[in-house]
Amino acid sequence: MSVNTKKQSMLNGAIILAVATVFVKLIGALYKIPLTDLIGAVGRGYFNSAYEIYTPIYAISMAGLPVAVSRLVSESVALGNYSNARAIYKVASKIFLITGVAGTALMFLIAYPYTHYIADPRNLPAVLAIAPSIFFCCAMSSYRGYYEGLRNMTPTAVSQIIEAITKLALGLGVSYGVLQYGLSRFNSGKTVFGSSAADLSEAYSLIYPYSAAGAILGVTAGTVFGLLYLMFRHRFKGDGFTRTELVNSPKADSNKFLAKRIIAFAIPMVASALILNITNLIDTVTIQRRLMTAIELDPELIKSMYNASFTASGTLEKDYVKYLYGTYGSVLDFRNLIPTITMSLGVSALPALSAAWTVNDKKNIRVTIESVIRVTMLIALPAGFGMAVLAKPILSFVYSNSADIIPIAVPLMTVYGMATFIMAASSPVTSMLQGLGRADIPVKTLVAGAIVKIVLNYILVGTPRFNINGAPIGSILCYIIIVGFNIYFLLRISKTRINFASVFLKPFICAALSAASAWSSYSLCERFLSSKLSGIRVSGIAARLLSPNTFSTLLAIGIAVVVYILSLLLLRALSKDDVTMLPKGEKIAKKLEKYGLLS
Repeated sequence: MSVNTKKQSMLNGAIILAVATVFVKLIGALYKIPLTDLIGAVGRGYFNSAYEIYTPIYAISMAGLPVAVSRLVSESVALGNYSNARAIYKVASKIFLITGVAGTALMFLIAYPYTHYIADPRNLPAVLAIAPSIFFCCAMSSYRGYYEGLRNMTPTAVSQIIEAITKLALGLGVSYGVLQYGLSRFNSGKTVFGSSAADLSEAYSLIYPYSAAGAILGVTAGTVFGLLYLMFRHRFKGDGFTRTELVNSPKADSNKFLAKRIIAFAIPMVASALILNITNLIDTVTIQRRLMTAIELDPELIKSMYNASFTASGTLEKDYVKYLYGTYGSVLDFRNLIPTITMSLGVSALPALSAAWTVNDKKNIRVTIESVIRVTMLIALPAGFGMAVLAKPILSFVYSNSADIIPIAVPLMTVYGMATFIMAASSPVTSMLQGLGRADIPVKTLVAGAIVKIVLNYILVGTPRFNINGAPIGSILCYIIIVGFNIYFLLRISKTRINFASVFLKPFICAALSAASAWSSYSLCERFLSSKLSGIRVSGIAARLLSPNTFSTLLAIGIAVVVYILSLLLLRALSKDDVTMLPKGEKIAKKLEKYGLLS
């Protein structure tokens, strides 16, 4: 069968990636929830700090290259040049090998100066543990970019799931083993990783950096197993091109020419990703440094604001900054959830839009752009609003064994929840600009947004009365600038007009109704169950699963989903184009159209 008949539709491919992403996020929750219980907010601070130095180097190593491969492969397939598509993959594999080795070497070289002069020397084990994953990620991305260009998202999805499962199993196992080893050393009166501990709190303070490094080793192992799967899949299943397609295909371009095209197309995206990740690195450093400044300026105010949390967690005064930053990192898990899912829309849309742009298919250009933005809003608005109104019950369920962080995390999560739809649109819109060959525009808008973010973080986080609560404000304004300008240029370049009511207004109304139903149903149910179950006492995992909060939260989410779906249908917020791109979408669309439920 021809590869052209096997390729997935834009939304179908996005659904495959989205389902995989949801599964990966569930595994991630199973990973990070017990990890936070295990190593606390302080340990999460070390875990997150290692990621912040890792991500910009990772961006230098490979960001942009998978997108370049995907776009060029989809362009070649659209023109029937299958030999060229395969040649692009072979050239890209060599480029990824070189950049992976260079990225890993750079990570090892920069680890010591970063931890000793910028972050915290105790971060060194975690940074070293994550360094090799850059090489394996680069190697994986050559396969992922190739298959995504062929509009086959399944290999990417399966490799992501394998990564997550490995991270869960090995990361938690090694982290727990390190923690128990350190405690056994303390309990037997020996030194803990080379230092003496006066009491249990001091022992935990010495153990957390190494336990966090153990958790990160699971991340690195996940990239190894993900790569092995892609290598075996490609070896035994190939890319789907038939002998006839390859024989009749035009002669492939030279390797030198293809390498220049890949690099030339990737440079703007590398710059964009590099600016973003360096901004995040600066963000991390400035947040921690400015938190330190805020504590020094008014230590009594900070202690009065968070005294209950500091006391409940047994956090030492020297670890206040790491504790607040680790709590912020726990909220970022939720902030990044929906944007990670909607990112799959951009990954799937890029080859589809690139192919339509190559052959000047105006209808598919318009349908793709409008559908991607509308589906992003349909996913992000209700999820974000729900996250905002149910911030406390969700956090109370997820981090019931780390309840000390909840009073600090709730306001952060509420603010991010209300702005989720803006952040969720960033990646899909950026990908579509890249599909049109304008990867330079996101670089420029990102620079403007990054400057605003850094300045506001410096001012607000360093102000004692705001401290960690000032961090979301800079991030949100940064995304408003990026997304606003990117959408403007996307519509202008593609000469596309979108239906504002269909894309934004109707999803907003439906999401608001859904959030209102979630808040009211949770409040009523939790109040009722609390009075009825007040005499029942349970402990352990049963307390988490059978509490009034858990039942009320799940019921509220279920009611909100029903209200949202009914609102979408009654307001006719879905279009026929959206539904037909779903699996078996034609049949679903006919039934909905029969009852006048599509726009």
